[in-house]
Amino acid sequence: MARYTGPSCRQCRAEGAKLFLKGERCFTNKCPVAKKASPPGKDPRYRQRKISDYGLQLREKQKLKRMYGLLEKQFKLFFDEAERLPGKTGENLITRLERRLDNTVYRMHFASSRKQARQIVSHGHVFVNGKRVTIPSFIVKENDEVVIQESSKKMHTIKESLKEYSRSGVYPWLQIDPDAMKGTVKAYPRKADVNELAEINEQLIVELYSR
Repeated sequence: MARYTGPSCRQCRAEGAKLFLKGERCFTNKCPVAKKASPPGKDPRYRQRKISDYGLQLREKQKLKRMYGLLEKQFKLFFDEAERLPGKTGENLITRLERRLDNTVYRMHFASSRKQARQIVSHGHVFVNGKRVTIPSFIVKENDEVVIQESSKKMHTIKESLKEYSRSGVYPWLQIDPDAMKGTVKAYPRKADVNELAEINEQLIVELYSR
């Protein structure tokens, strides 16, 4: 599967916002966005250009797409699925992105970033309802149980990531047992429950794809 392999911080600089792509680094003074770094590129006129309505919609889409580590075709498929569901398309899109297995593993603190979570899933370290799942885009459902396989519980990266649970807890739609390295999806996630999505205007994305 194709994926972005360039510098993660470059994407945050391009959007002028933290996309939380580098785990713990995003919360330190090493984060380039925290230093108010300029966008990639050397042309100073880049920051002086007036952004059109289309440009604002595009930037919002790019921001959300990069946050979840998706390419354009993958993101469009998620949007099309959200559009077919009852309710508001923008809210459906965010809920569906949050229900990706790699994101769920990240939210359960089994990984320090979505990129690391995607690797943990694709390498076969995660079971859902007793079955090994190696597809990061797998959509979890209510009452699904996500478990780190027994032989992988000694992994240093997972143990280090779980330390964040004792500092910040877990999101309200999830329940985890850090000692057993397993978690349960109690409900479907909502945008209001995720602080890092507060500045995302999903309606601009809906307007972009409605053109």
